[in-house]
Amino acid sequence: MLQLSWPWLLCALPLPFLAYWLLPKVADQQPALLVPFFARATALQTPDLAASRQRLLPRLLALLMWICLVVAAARPQWVGEPIGLPVSGRDLLLAVDISDSMSIEDMPVGGSTLSRIEVIKNVVGEFVTRRESDRLGLVLFGTNAYLQSPLSFDRITVNRFLQEAQLRFAGQATAIGDALGLCIKRLRDRPESSRVVILLTDGANTAGEVQPKQAADLAKQAGVKIYTIGLGANEMIDRSFFGMERKVNPSADLDEDTLKYIADTTGGRYFRAHDPEELAKIYAELDKLEPIEQNAAVFRPTEVLFYWPLGAAFLLSLLLAAMRLPSWRLVSVR
Repeated sequence: MLQLSWPWLLCALPLPFLAYWLLPKVADQQPALLVPFFARATALQTPDLAASRQRLLPRLLALLMWICLVVAAARPQWVGEPIGLPVSGRDLLLAVDISDSMSIEDMPVGGSTLSRIEVIKNVVGEFVTRRESDRLGLVLFGTNAYLQSPLSFDRITVNRFLQEAQLRFAGQATAIGDALGLCIKRLRDRPESSRVVILLTDGANTAGEVQPKQAADLAKQAGVKIYTIGLGANEMIDRSFFGMERKVNPSADLDEDTLKYIADTTGGRYFRAHDPEELAKIYAELDKLEPIEQNAAVFRPTEVLFYWPLGAAFLLSLLLAAMRLPSWRLVSVR
C-alpha cells in the first residue's frame, strides 16, 4: 500500500500559482524606440506558434519539477502486509563451556568417538533451530565468559556463532560462576516468568571472580531459572605411547554437587549426559518447557520511494537548463 509520511506537505502544490497571481508584475524598463507605423505593422503580423510553444514548454517543465519536489518532500513509501512476530516463548540464554577439556574424545557415535564440542555443536545446534518462539542468546565461557550472541529471534545467527566457536578461545580453565553472572545480568530486565538459562559444562569451577553457588543465589533473587547439564562419559580407553591400554574416568573433574545445587536453588533441574543420545534426550525434554505468553507484535516492512520523484525533478532541471543554451535555441528555430 502506497502511503505518504507527511501528506500535509502537498498543500504546497498551489504555491507557484498563488505567487503568480498575487505578487506584483515586474516592470520591464527598456529604452523605447518611436515607430510611426507600429500600429499598421502589428496588424500585418501573423501569430508565431513556434515561439508561443517555446515560451510554454519551460513553464510546464518548471511546474512538473515543482510537483516532483513536493511529492518527494512528502516522503512516499510502500508499506507491505503485516507480519506477525512470535507471541509466546521465553528469553533463553545458552551457556556453553568451551574450555580445554571439551576437546576430549569420549562421545561414542557409531563405531567411532567424537569430541565433546563436536557433539555439542550438533545437538545444541538442532535445539536452537527448533526454538521458534523464544529469544535466544549464547554465552561462551572458559577462563572468561563472553556474550557471543545477545537475545534475539535470529536463530540462524545464534546457531552460526555456536558452530564457529573454537576451543580455548575464552581460555583453558572453567569460569562457571562468571558465566552465570553474565547470564543474570542480561536477563534481569526481561519479564520475570521468562528468564531461563541452560548451562552445559564438563568440569568444575576453576576460574573467575564469582563462585557458582553465589551466582545461584543471585539467580534466585533475580528470578532466573537455571537448568544444568553435566557432559562426559564415565569411562574411556586411554592408550599410552607404548600401546598399553587402561580405563580412565574422563569426567572425574565434573562437579555434579555444585550443578545440582545451582538447579535446585533456582527451580531448574540437573541432567547428566554420558553420550550424544542422552544429550539429545535432555534437550528434547527441555523442549517441553511451557511457553510464557507475551504481548503480540506486528511488523510491516516499509520501502521508501522518495528518490523516484526526486530523481525526476533532477532530470527535469537538467532539461530546463539545457533549453536556455544557445545551441538549443538554434535547433528549435530550424
